[in-house]
This record gives sequence, structure tokens and C-alpha cells, in this order.
Amino acid sequence: MEFRVHATDTATGARTGTLSTAHGEIATPVFMPVATRGAVRALTNRDIDELGFDMILANTYHLYLRPGADALARAGGLHRFMRFDRAILTDSGGFQVFSLSNLCTVREEGVEFRSHIDGSRHLFTPRLVLDAQRAIGSDIMMVLDECIHYPATEAQARGALEKTVAWARDSHGYWRERFDTGRQALFAITQGGVYEHLRRECIERLLELDVSGYAIGGLSVGEPKELYRAMTELTLGLLPAHKPRYMMGVGSPLEILYAVSRGVDMFDCVMPTRIARNGTLYTDAGRINIKTARFADDVGPIDAGCPCYVCRTFSRAYLRHIFRAGEIAALIYNTYHNLSFMKRLMDRIAASIAGGSFGALMREYERAYAPGGGDTGGD
Repeated sequence: MEFRVHATDTATGARTGTLSTAHGEIATPVFMPVATRGAVRALTNRDIDELGFDMILANTYHLYLRPGADALARAGGLHRFMRFDRAILTDSGGFQVFSLSNLCTVREEGVEFRSHIDGSRHLFTPRLVLDAQRAIGSDIMMVLDECIHYPATEAQARGALEKTVAWARDSHGYWRERFDTGRQALFAITQGGVYEHLRRECIERLLELDVSGYAIGGLSVGEPKELYRAMTELTLGLLPAHKPRYMMGVGSPLEILYAVSRGVDMFDCVMPTRIARNGTLYTDAGRINIKTARFADDVGPIDAGCPCYVCRTFSRAYLRHIFRAGEIAALIYNTYHNLSFMKRLMDRIAASIAGGSFGALMREYERAYAPGGGDTGGD
């Protein structure tokens, strides 16, 4: 994998670039739709292709349990299995330490999970996680890390930091010895909770490893926005400029814009697709709740400025009707529109950086998504 920076906004740290992978080039900043189990929920691969996404995210933990690493290896990897010919990044399962904490036990050597499917026990070690991602055929692999809750004591954050760094070192050595490093890139993940000195220490120790890129982990886990932004700014001020920077689990337009302004290149989040299935839709003027009665006779599109198939074809009244009627099509159309919004947002961000108008774009969305903006409030 190669990464090249093309343009940088003169007033901020916002930048555009290109990630070159075995499955094509990806323009950055990039948002990756989440295909946890090898499918973006409510959409087809044809939809993802039509929307123009060049990279998706899948989850190692879920794919390891079902269909299993061996099945994926026999199928020739996830690309062939799901018939997706563009880049795939895979999470390591570290986030499941946070999201499935009642089903896992963190040990020095790794994380023992009790399967949410059948209760079977599995020990995820740094090397097993990479072996699973080898079977998946990920273009970008993530190291195993420990993602902790907020609030966490300094001792808990220190413990997660030590395991994360030790696992990253083991992963890096194993990757160098046993993998085609040009075909499968490896990203390390910074931790440290909301403790500035721990974040600094974690980054300093991870920088000793010659990994392909760095992810910002352990944020968007319940901490106040002020702490999230402070830790983001601190982290990005310490990460090398010539390596891609990945903000894990952020899908709010305002927080994406903030992170881009500090130099983040990559994003993923289930938010745009999850809220779509609940009837909340992104527009350039803010969020709307398509379930509300005010749209019962509204013959306009979700977003007049959106060129997507759903906005070109259906009215708000119709989309409200089929959502309230429980039609599966409502989930499909809502999801399609929200991902179209995300792709168009990233395209607008890139164009504004190249054209010197990123600040104006950021102010536009700050007005639309500020508290009280839109129909359901801001992010």
C-alpha cells in the first residue's frame, strides 16, 4: 500500500490524498460504509458500486465466527466470496472488547470471547487476528487492541495501553515475517483513554513500529464532545504526516469535518445506515425524521440538492408512507440516500480542500447541524 498527499488546506490541517491498494486507488478523505458480516445492511453490492464507494469495512470478529476463516480461505477470500472487487479494511475485533464486554475476558495474551452465536469460546491473540485477516484477504488489516469504556480510571487506561502496544509489537513482527506487506497493509491503533500523557506515550511507542498507517481508537465511546475533540487534536499533532490517519467509528457530519480539519484521512461508522433504518435522514440543511406527520403531504424530495436515485424518484410523503407501513423498501431507500449523502459530503470536502474553500464548507454544515438546526436537531 502507498499513500500520497496531494493538497492541504492553508488555514487548517485538512488534506487530500490517494491510498493505493491491491484492489485499486482510494481518494482521501474517505468514508467507508460498514459491511460487518460481508454486506452493507439493506443494500446490495450493486448499490455500493452505483454510489461510488471504493472501500468498505468488514469485521474480523464476526467473519471469524461465521462463515469462519477456513471457509473464507477456501472461497479465495472475502473479495471473491462477496463478489466485491474494490478495497476492504477489516477491524481486528478490538472494538468488540467494548461493545461485547459481557462476552469477553481480556488477558495478557489476548481476548477470550464467548460467541454471541452459540456460546463457544475463542481466544483472539494478535497473531490469530492477523491470520484471520489473511484468510479474509483484507487490503488493510488492523492490529488487536483493547478499547475501553468511558469513564475509565487512569489505571484501566494504562492497562489497555500496555496491552495495545504489546499486541501491536507482536503483530508488527509477525506481519513482517509472514505476510506480503505490500499487498496487505497493517495499521496500529492509538489508545490511552482521555488521559493526555497516556495518549502521548502510546503514540511515541507505536511510532517505533514501521506500520502502514495509524488509527485513532478509544474515542466516540461516550466521552463528552470536548474531550473527544481535545484527544483528537492531540493525537493528530503527534502522528506522522506521511502516513494515513484513520478515525475509527465516527460518522457524524460535524465530527467528520472537525477531524478532517485536523488531518484525518479515513472514517467508518454504522451511524448513517443505522439511523436510516430508524427513519432519520441526512440533508444539506440538517437531519430530518421522515416519520413525522409534517411530511404526510410533502411531494418534495428528501433533499433538493441531492442527485441520488431516491431523491430523483420519490417524495417525502411516499417515503414516510412506506416506512410507517413497515415496507422493507423504506429501509433500502433511506439507507441508499444516507450513504449517497456521505459520499457526496466526502467529495465536497475534497473539492473544497483543493479549491481553498474548506473553511466555508465547514461553516455551512456547522449552521445546518448546530443544535436546533434541521428538523431533529444537530449531531
